[in-house]
Amino acid sequence: MKVTYIHEPTDLQCGQAVLAMVLGKTPEYICSFLGNDRETDLKEMKRTLREHGVRISDERKQACSKEELPSLCLLSLETPRCWHWSLYCEGTFYDPEHGVLTDFPQCKRKYFWELGAET
Repeated sequence: MKVTYIHEPTDLQCGQAVLAMVLGKTPEYICSFLGNDRETDLKEMKRTLREHGVRISDERKQACSKEELPSLCLLSLETPRCWHWSLYCEGTFYDPEHGVLTDFPQCKRKYFWELGAET
């Protein structure tokens, strides 16, 4: 999958930016689709992905290192400032706040849900 990096439009739109990167849409489209331009919750993330044809695992798993991640996944990270959505794809982190990274941004706990094409 080719990901085009999108920086979060506001401090509260990391979820919209992640969804936009996965779906090849704009954050504005995602805000309109959700009817929400503030924080997103897991239910909104899953519904948006599924309604756009992306499979997301039901099970949340914890990771300690990037070697434990599947090739494409949604990340929920406990950063020093807040809980934060991010995206991992084939060895690269696409973080709406911190940019394109080779490892996790600074965070304590790391959770993920595997993403893939609908079958």
